[in-house]
Amino acid sequence: MPKVKMDAEMTAFAADVLASIGQAKRGEAARVHTPKDIAVYKSRGRPAGTVKGDSKQAVTIRYSPDVISAFRATGSGWQARMNDALKEWLQTHSAA
Repeated sequence: MPKVKMDAEMTAFAADVLASIGQAKRGEAARVHTPKDIAVYKSRGRPAGTVKGDSKQAVTIRYSPDVISAFRATGSGWQARMNDALKEWLQTHSAA
């Protein structure tokens, strides 16, 4: 197998991997995550309380095959177009 030329970052990564393998073979414990580490991980992502009030809800519903095939035939984004069609229908029909 030909020898691959590695840059400094890749060489350091390879050395870290080999060190980790050595530690595992010796039965040394893995790095323990402290509460401070966990707090950093939890701070990633969407901040709490930033969900829109009018966010969509996931539901399971059954439609007839001809309705689904008609919307799917319109291409990507057919679910959004179906949602828009239902909203339009609601504007012309009473809730009762």
